Amino acid sequence: MKKFRLESDSIGQREVPIDAYYGVQTLRAHENFKINGIKGHPEFIKSIIEIKKAAAIANGDAGVIDRAVSNAMITACDEILAGKFVDNFIVDAIQGGAGTSFNMNANEVVSNRAIEILGGAKGDYSVVHPNDHANCGQSTNDVYPSAGKIATIRLLKKVISALEEFSLAIENKAKEFDGVIKMGRTEMQDAVPISFGQVFSAYAKAVRRDIKRFNEAISELSVLNMGGTAIGTCITANKEYVKNIVPVLSKVTGLELSQADNLIDSTQNLDCFVFVSGIIKSCASTLSKMANDLRLMSSGPRAGFAEINLPAKQNGSSIMPGKVNPVIPEVINQIAFNVIGNDTTITMAVEAGQLELNAFEPIIFYCLFESLETIANGVRIFTKDCIEGLTVNKDVCMSEIEKSIGIVTSLCPFIGYSKAAKIAKQALKENKKVRDVLVEENILSESELNKLLDPQKMI
Repeated sequence: MKKFRLESDSIGQREVPIDAYYGVQTLRAHENFKINGIKGHPEFIKSIIEIKKAAAIANGDAGVIDRAVSNAMITACDEILAGKFVDNFIVDAIQGGAGTSFNMNANEVVSNRAIEILGGAKGDYSVVHPNDHANCGQSTNDVYPSAGKIATIRLLKKVISALEEFSLAIENKAKEFDGVIKMGRTEMQDAVPISFGQVFSAYAKAVRRDIKRFNEAISELSVLNMGGTAIGTCITANKEYVKNIVPVLSKVTGLELSQADNLIDSTQNLDCFVFVSGIIKSCASTLSKMANDLRLMSSGPRAGFAEINLPAKQNGSSIMPGKVNPVIPEVINQIAFNVIGNDTTITMAVEAGQLELNAFEPIIFYCLFESLETIANGVRIFTKDCIEGLTVNKDVCMSEIEKSIGIVTSLCPFIGYSKAAKIAKQALKENKKVRDVLVEENILSESELNKLLDPQKMI
């Protein structure tokens, strides 16, 4: 027989599993929000518990909470941060109530473990109370967004690390294939030659811009509304606590955090998340465009561009033997589609705030964390399973340059645009090389052409 303990809240009494560290408010939220079964992100759980620890320290130092209770909560937080009791965070990530359910889940777990540490029984909130002690000087409205910012900063750092490795891998390819020239294309038509060194250097430059933007985003997110409580007016919070909570939290997290100079603004306006989401979308778009290029350049292997070879990762068809698909670039495309959709959701959720609070932070963080996690994982796979093993087909590329009419562009300064266009049309119509038409028409000599049509000079 499963055993229960009775707990009560403003709604009434409920039976809570006797071994559970969560309480009645968490249980109700768990029942109300059976949305997708995805619980709080591990980084989010870590961040909110760090806030509870910092609050216990700051309130203890301010003399607001008995030192024994404060120390017990600090110990409870340290245990949770070490990986214990995480299975007691049972509320779905998507929830109503502006994050109150998640905040109370944390408050109840911390309180019940602290009660045990002090020799009491779980559910005896006369010893340590979820609201009076674990939530002292706080509100969901400053705890929840601050936890979201801290978690986002850490996830951004993981993306930055992955992008650093990715850009390095691309730069290595730029050096490796710098001497290999291919036909450049604009609007999917032959343009002028370009080296693979130039192609991959451009990719690396774009990725470096994304890294710079992510670092800027970390700075933007490092400003918290902790101490503002419900709407930024600091109601119920001790003055010493308000002054010290962010510096203490900086020490607990190891991050350089600061308190917003206008806590009301920081509580009601979430434009920083639109900014961050936009940066993630920009990065996803860059990666997806790169994936598109690789899929095109690797198309074939006989009837496509066949300029590069991507590492073969798995069979490409259940019916066509020997077919190998560009599965890694394809998954990067799909990550980008998801990120762009998440950005739309985040934008709408931020816009939907009303008066002194935005109630839609749960969906903002759900989408933001998903975007960051999928980008980080996708970039690592892109690096290891695609870029590092990529090779080029030098002979194919040189053959395409020789056959292309695009190289006639380099002759414009010597024979004029109109004559060059005429040569291009004739070469295309007669299925001849530009070089052959020029020689046959006695427009330029073989030696002159060797200089003017040297691919190295054209790049």
